[in-house]
Amino acid sequence: MSIEVKNISKIYGNQKALNQVSFKVNKPEIVGFLGPNGAGKSTMMKILTTYLDASEGDATVNGFDVKKETKKVQQSVGYLPEHNPLYLEQYVREYLGFNAQVYGVSKSRIDEVIQLTGLSPEAHKKIGQLSKGYRQRVGLANALLHNPDVLILDEPTTGLDPNQLVDIRNLIRNIGQEKTVFLSTHIMQEVEAMCDRVIIINKGEIVANKTLKDLRDEKEQVVIVEFDYRVEDAFLLKLPKVKSVKNTHDFIYEITFETSEDMRSHVFDFAHDNQLKILQLNQKNASLESLFRELTS
Repeated sequence: MSIEVKNISKIYGNQKALNQVSFKVNKPEIVGFLGPNGAGKSTMMKILTTYLDASEGDATVNGFDVKKETKKVQQSVGYLPEHNPLYLEQYVREYLGFNAQVYGVSKSRIDEVIQLTGLSPEAHKKIGQLSKGYRQRVGLANALLHNPDVLILDEPTTGLDPNQLVDIRNLIRNIGQEKTVFLSTHIMQEVEAMCDRVIIINKGEIVANKTLKDLRDEKEQVVIVEFDYRVEDAFLLKLPKVKSVKNTHDFIYEITFETSEDMRSHVFDFAHDNQLKILQLNQKNASLESLFRELTS
């Protein structure tokens, strides 16, 4: 088990930032830690990287206790905080060389992480001359220098343009094939693009911990159907697992079912039995963004 969290709480004065949080992360796995601003994401990550002590509970990273084996945790974790701390006057290779000495790793490893993170075209520049996307790459390269088994990334794509987003997402996906990646974000699309599983936190408590498929499968589905003439809602409400029926325009209906099962065949059978013609029949599952709003509202 790469990360194991048991009943972690963090209290600031009268405010409980985390309340009895528990979860596990395996290797290799990319897990998205999702939640609205102020939900407790950064606090949890700072506890896992030993920057903060928990008020209650226990946590281990690579089998090392975050309270009792602080140095071993730090040696086995690569951490990219939300506000990427970089020395802007240093050159890329100079900065990585400085940190390589701190970690006690060879100079050849610097070349490896520069190539891995796609920094080669910019490695001769000062960090202050780089775009936000390349600065994020420098932070990732630094987090990877000592070849950690676990990467903890706090909002790694904040402020990136669409092209930079694609590059960083691909990089994280590639890293996640061999390592454990635990990344926080409040952007649901990031989770869809990169993650195997999602943990959603709201007001300091875990409200979901599932694979993306399982999360979708538990939720509702909408079928959009257009008949050749108007049908009373009451008849459509007799379909199995129907939650609601809405007449959106003329003879077009949005039928919401409380299941992820494809219900179009039931709608088709209904039309056949009632001698109706179907002019269009489409299915759409609830978006992850809508699921997120539902779980964190």
